[in-house]
Amino acid sequence: MKELVLVVEDNPDILELLEHSLISAGYETLGFLNTKNVRQALSEEKIDLIIMDRMLPDIEGSMFIEILRRKNIQIPVIFLSGKDSIEDIKDGFLKGADDYITKPFDIGELLLRVKAVLKRYNRESKEMMQVIQYRDITMDFNLHRVTIETLEVNLTKLEVALLQVMILNKGKVLDRNFLLKHIWKDTQNIHQKTVNVAMKRLKEKIDPTREKEYIKTIRGVGYVLA
Repeated sequence: MKELVLVVEDNPDILELLEHSLISAGYETLGFLNTKNVRQALSEEKIDLIIMDRMLPDIEGSMFIEILRRKNIQIPVIFLSGKDSIEDIKDGFLKGADDYITKPFDIGELLLRVKAVLKRYNRESKEMMQVIQYRDITMDFNLHRVTIETLEVNLTKLEVALLQVMILNKGKVLDRNFLLKHIWKDTQNIHQKTVNVAMKRLKEKIDPTREKEYIKTIRGVGYVLA
């Protein structure tokens, strides 16, 4: 699966250059001239990297990223900006940048930095993902085991994947199309009722007494890890 890079750049020519270069380098892209629809994209797509201009018409780019970081959205970010003083660069890193490139820029260097940031982030994510926790649920991928408190729960591979995506998106309402795309990898040939059935079985296994209510159903929308 190709890595998806979201680009926010208010200059249409630069945005086109960035998207064309990234696609040629083997990435998928989403391009925006401002941040208006970026949050929706973040909720609907698995974004691997953000390239963010700072001088935008709606909100200063580093302020937007700072808001994302406060919401615990840790997608790596490269600032690409005409703000090139030492203080500007320091400020960018303090507000959540993983790298900072000043304009004018060399597209070859930018692609190398994109590759380096993604490689570092993927390595760190892989190390962190060996064990994930939510409340009293522990998912240990080294041991292929899911436990609640100290009791092991026997889940299928599908149920493990479903629980994992819910934990990684805790607090977000995930609709059925999102789950079809990220778990079943199909939104056309598999019916949404399949999600309902799988989620019902998962909830029965991890919360048989219905006392803990890990996963709540949002009628007509989807599910949220409470």
